[in-house]
Amino acid sequence: MTTTQPHFTLNNGVTLPQIGFGVYQTPPEETMVAVQAALEVGYRHIDTAAAYGNEKGVGEALRRSGLDRSDVFVETKVWVTDYGYNETLHAFEKASAKLGLEQIDLLILHQANPTEFDKTIASYKALETLLADGKLRAIGVSNFLPVRLERLLNETEVVPTVNQIEVHPYTQQRELQDFNRAHGILTQAWSPIGGLRTYSNGDTPLTNPTIVAIGEAHGKSPAQVMLRWHIQEGRQVIPKSVKPARIAENFDVFDFELSGDELAAIDALEQGMTMVPDDMDFSSFVFDIPEA
Repeated sequence: MTTTQPHFTLNNGVTLPQIGFGVYQTPPEETMVAVQAALEVGYRHIDTAAAYGNEKGVGEALRRSGLDRSDVFVETKVWVTDYGYNETLHAFEKASAKLGLEQIDLLILHQANPTEFDKTIASYKALETLLADGKLRAIGVSNFLPVRLERLLNETEVVPTVNQIEVHPYTQQRELQDFNRAHGILTQAWSPIGGLRTYSNGDTPLTNPTIVAIGEAHGKSPAQVMLRWHIQEGRQVIPKSVKPARIAENFDVFDFELSGDELAAIDALEQGMTMVPDDMDFSSFVFDIPEA
């Protein structure tokens, strides 16, 4: 299995591995072991968030790995409870302490929070300050629709390097992807193999006959096919698992290539969104992010 991988270059010149390791919904007590397994396989990008409650586990795995700090790209997110200029400056301090890192590679806003978008803008301006101060290498956003990105771009100075959004064969958000691309913003795909679908109707792309058949043709699993589809179409992907075999399998996607017809067949599986970020009431998700 290949343990090296190509990189994307962000709009500020910083490079990011094409595939990262996510820890969404990974229990804090399991996070360190899962991240250790990922680093041993060859992952060099770890994606966490304040709201996940497992930044300390990520930090501990980094310390135990023996890898040079510069070898691992670490990304985390500010939760809406900490939106506001000063609040976000403090959110960085909390994340930095939990991760055990003086500098974080990429810090992003977790949601647009349209009901309090002035505070969202203030938070992004705090990210700009942290970037200018050298405490961050890159800044970005997550779950921002075009209308939110347009306002953000009009009211701030630094173009986000990434917009982390739900993308998989059943939910492709092509208009948003096009907007990201037109402004030099890399699309990061969360739920890249459609796991979120299991929370709605149980129908995931993992059992889709088209994807299964493509996998059989290449001797690859449906998950590997989907991850390869993302990479070939220019998206960075963040699969997650706590199972060592699955962690390794998800990284083993650099030794085959999908044809144009296969990419088009997966593109044709679009079913639309199961949830729209602007329709969510984040007041019901308010919880304090604890100190380090």
